[in-house]
Amino acid sequence: MAIGIFLFAAIDAFPFLQRRVGGILAVGLALISLNIYQGLTRQFFDRDFLIPFLKNPVNSFTMGTWIAGMSVICNVLEKYYPAVTLIVQIIAVVNTVLWLLFLVSCGYNFRQLLARPTNHAIHGVVLLSTVATQSVVIMWINFFPFFPNVLINVVIVLGLTFYLCGVILIAVRYGKEAEWTLADHWTNTNCIIHGALSISGLALVSANVGSSLFLMVFWLIVFGLLLSIEVVEVMRAVKRVRQLGWKKGLFTYNISQWSRNFTFGMFYAFSMTMHSNPHYQNVLYNFHAEFLSIWAWVVLIVLMAEIVLWVDSKWSLFDGKMREKAI
Repeated sequence: MAIGIFLFAAIDAFPFLQRRVGGILAVGLALISLNIYQGLTRQFFDRDFLIPFLKNPVNSFTMGTWIAGMSVICNVLEKYYPAVTLIVQIIAVVNTVLWLLFLVSCGYNFRQLLARPTNHAIHGVVLLSTVATQSVVIMWINFFPFFPNVLINVVIVLGLTFYLCGVILIAVRYGKEAEWTLADHWTNTNCIIHGALSISGLALVSANVGSSLFLMVFWLIVFGLLLSIEVVEVMRAVKRVRQLGWKKGLFTYNISQWSRNFTFGMFYAFSMTMHSNPHYQNVLYNFHAEFLSIWAWVVLIVLMAEIVLWVDSKWSLFDGKMREKAI
């Protein structure tokens, strides 16, 4: 999903990459995704995995990643290979069915969490309910333009309702939990607090919902949340480095780290789409132009750093170099 959103939006800021390797990377993403979803399908039909997974009212929200990831892949394939639109539309239909099933799970689990919010260590993963919902809206707009505006608007509001429920639950968890530390209990997925609003903004702009003033205020809120959450992340990183050292505290790979790549890329996609739509031009237009030129590099650098961490987790490249020096 993180790589997909880069190919969908931020790569356009690097014409050389977009022209030379964009199509190749899109095919690579499709092949990797096929392998991932094959594994997920097999795992999903394993009772030993499925039952405990569905019974966990927090972790079950990770299914939203599967739906959002498929939505992003559909948009990337259509961007680079419009000739396969019919095939992609079939995938989009399947993804819509999965989203409908996910809605049932979201409703059930939100009901459990809202009834007993302090019984679980709630974190940003619950906001994948919003991410999945708004990703489906964007997918519908691109592939099924005949869908009525009423349906689009209702689903956008549903996604924002999920966001409100999720943020309340996260606030209650950290507000009422007596003993928690920034280094140990603040999770990578909490960056979805701003990422879920970014994809909501992209859905609003894609659907041409709201006035220029409304979207400007909405963008400023998301930007403020991004800055606030990432300041917390910097503070957390400093504490972890002091406690665990650079390697264990900051440069150890964890799959949840990809959520930051997704949220950074999604904020770029939201800002870029809003900036390029004449309906939403406002007093921030020139600022957006400068911001996008800088933020594209942030998205690229953070993505490359995460890929390096992933490669190191598989082949211990840096540990090997350190051992060689020690010898």
